[in-house]
Amino acid sequence: MFSIILTLALGGALGYVLRRAAFLRGIEKSTSFTVCLLLFVLGLSVGSNRLIIDNLARLGWQAALLAAAGTAGSIVAASLAVRLYNKKRKEERA
Repeated sequence: MFSIILTLALGGALGYVLRRAAFLRGIEKSTSFTVCLLLFVLGLSVGSNRLIIDNLARLGWQAALLAAAGTAGSIVAASLAVRLYNKKRKEERA
């Protein structure tokens, strides 16, 4: 888990340093495609795992609750970040 977080942090730092680089302009489309591909492969992995499928009825509600809570938390965090960003931009303009 630490290696995943470290990789994400290093990628963020490198992206910040290279944010004005021309070759990074088209990376948004490839990022979206890659995330969709990873989700598809995750779905294949879950669907082919007999243990998960057999216990889906028992664990399904917990998974749905975790997914809903994670989604709600992400929406709240994103809306707060947008509000803070917009507030800061308005203060800079004034």
